[in-house]
Amino acid sequence: MTDPAPARLRAFASPSRYVQGRNALSSLGEHVARLGSRPLILSDDVVRDLTEDTIGTSFKEADLPVVFERFGGVPTAAEAERVAGVIRDDKHDVVIGLGGGTAIDTAKAAGDTAGISWVSAATVASTDAPTSALSVIYTDAGAFESYRFYSRNPDLVLVDTQLVAEAPVRFLASGVGDALATWIEARAVQRSGASTMIGGIQTRSSVALARLSWDILWVSALPALEAVRADLVTPDVEAVVEANTLLSGLGFESAGLAAAHAIHDGLTAVDQTHHLAHGEKVNIGSLTQLVLEGAPEREIDKFAEFTARVGLPTTLTEAGLGDADDAVLDRIVAAATVPEETIHNLPFDFSDRDVRDALRALESIGRRARESANLDPPQAPDPY
Repeated sequence: MTDPAPARLRAFASPSRYVQGRNALSSLGEHVARLGSRPLILSDDVVRDLTEDTIGTSFKEADLPVVFERFGGVPTAAEAERVAGVIRDDKHDVVIGLGGGTAIDTAKAAGDTAGISWVSAATVASTDAPTSALSVIYTDAGAFESYRFYSRNPDLVLVDTQLVAEAPVRFLASGVGDALATWIEARAVQRSGASTMIGGIQTRSSVALARLSWDILWVSALPALEAVRADLVTPDVEAVVEANTLLSGLGFESAGLAAAHAIHDGLTAVDQTHHLAHGEKVNIGSLTQLVLEGAPEREIDKFAEFTARVGLPTTLTEAGLGDADDAVLDRIVAAATVPEETIHNLPFDFSDRDVRDALRALESIGRRARESANLDPPQAPDPY
């Protein structure tokens, strides 16, 4: 007699500590000192120039050396291995991903390879990557390659909301697009009973956090974006940063993904969409999922109008696909529907043609939304 297969268990994942607020970066040293004595900071040149003085003072107070490593720009497997080599050669014991999601994902991968602690220090709130126990790995050309999973989450996530407020507003808007998908996907996984990103069954807390992120954004996203245009940190900005980073991060990882992020991954397979940020592609995916689900027209139109007001793309034209033929869309659909993709967490069957038709439907939906919101008609991106 064979033993029965083990039952799937409910699981919830989170970072060890989350710190957010105006000038939070000035406290980075005291937090990192609890984790190691030889940190390595991974960032691009722009972020380094913005933060080096603050980090230098903070690390001096914590008696830590300041060592920066230049991030190559794309979170590839090779870049993560290169940084892991630097960690090993110079005997660092904690790595800090400083900046946006790509640097943070690379630091996670390098830290895991080298077997040391890792920290997410976000200077923008453009994705929910900082809190999770996974990295999105891309090819050198910027196409989605795979998810890389880890046995634990970051030891520390720190977000400086003053830096978020001073960053281009497009970053925060992109984070809103990424975070809004969290509830859309979580409820689909709730209906299907599919496994989450950590391989378990949803917890009620993860679903509640996904919904809380959604609710906060519908109230606070537009006033927060207005504040950030003036480099201001307001309660709405603090709320949206928490929704984009912490709540969405906990929600997507422990409540699961579905079609929205799979469509994002598919969009990365064609050159026409490389001008879009992560959350902008995810918003195209959210609308596609709503169409696939047969959501009420009023719900779809309301979502399209709101995200257009946020500044997110809602049409194929804005995605660079306004004149795309079926062959181009079929490449996107093929990449979005490979067997390991999260689109298969939807609680119903679908065909490749269904997905392509849902993508095609966005043009009229998005144009109608922009007209309702009194926004200019969608524009194609500048030629490459």
